[in-house]
Amino acid sequence: MIHISKRGDISRKNAVFIKIAAILISLIVCAVIITATTGENPLSVFKTMAAGAFGTKRKTWIFLQNTAILLMISIAVTPAFRMRCWNLGAEGQILAGALASAACILFLPQTMPTAQVIIITLIASVAAGALWAAIPAFFKSMWNTNETLFTLMMNYVAIQLVAYYVKIWENPKGSNSVGIINQQTQFGWLPQVYNKQLLIIIVAVVLTIAAYIYLRYSKHGYEIAVVGESERTARYIGINVRKVIMRTMLLSGAICGLVGFLLVSGINHTISSTIAGGQGFTAVMISWMSKFNPLIMVLSSGLLIFMDAGAGDIATYFGLNQSFGDMLTAIIIFFIIGSEFFANYRISFARKNKEVKENV
Repeated sequence: MIHISKRGDISRKNAVFIKIAAILISLIVCAVIITATTGENPLSVFKTMAAGAFGTKRKTWIFLQNTAILLMISIAVTPAFRMRCWNLGAEGQILAGALASAACILFLPQTMPTAQVIIITLIASVAAGALWAAIPAFFKSMWNTNETLFTLMMNYVAIQLVAYYVKIWENPKGSNSVGIINQQTQFGWLPQVYNKQLLIIIVAVVLTIAAYIYLRYSKHGYEIAVVGESERTARYIGINVRKVIMRTMLLSGAICGLVGFLLVSGINHTISSTIAGGQGFTAVMISWMSKFNPLIMVLSSGLLIFMDAGAGDIATYFGLNQSFGDMLTAIIIFFIIGSEFFANYRISFARKNKEVKENV
């Protein structure tokens, strides 16, 4: 017989060992598939993947920038997830912040000082993201509506709202695109610190440290954890559950709005309905894989961005379909997620003893 039982608390050393073992096994499986499918040396394929992320100085900076963006989105959804409030609306909240940022850059008077424009744009973006999260939070806290569906539907509303304003602001007319906003004057653009990527990375580092301290050591973090464990217990010890839900969702939306601001004012300098690139959904997996720990999210985000960058180079250098690289990424993620089962459950094998009774 196969007996599955839940483990007690597993040591950090064993948890790390299980994760590393899962990654190594996934790489072996990927190597077998590469050899069987393409006949290529697996080491050369993995080397090409590494070159896709770190092959040049520019690629390295872009890798760090993309990791920082995904990391910040993952941090944004984590407080709500830790509270067992399933905020799947990060995509829409980012779009709300990005739309507010684009509107400020387009319509604020260009005679205003740069610092003032950036501050106004930042506040507007953060407020827009928070507002987009506050709507489902209000209904959740007041009438216990299903936040999963509510936040998911808010994404589609945000996508259509952005598409509507892109059509209004399109430049040139008929292009169905806003184009680079203020390309000549760079009005409302974030200043470069050494290069365009460094400021984004600094913001991500500061946000990661702040989120770790907030969730682990602050009173608010404690209240989030208690509400996540049991709302009844939280109410019994005097925690205002409605207030915690609203506050936590507002925080998640505000961070997503910050990401929207960085995408428009710091990176792309334009607005489109695909500016978030689906990373709001990827962040859900990052948060779960990292057990809601912002420090571990750094590694998880880096791994996914590395695999995504490497998949493109595999398709280019070996004449393979882009889906081949995505398949390798999926295999590695599957093993990492699957390792959670072995971290939480113990499998034991035993021989079943059969007693035969004779009727006399």
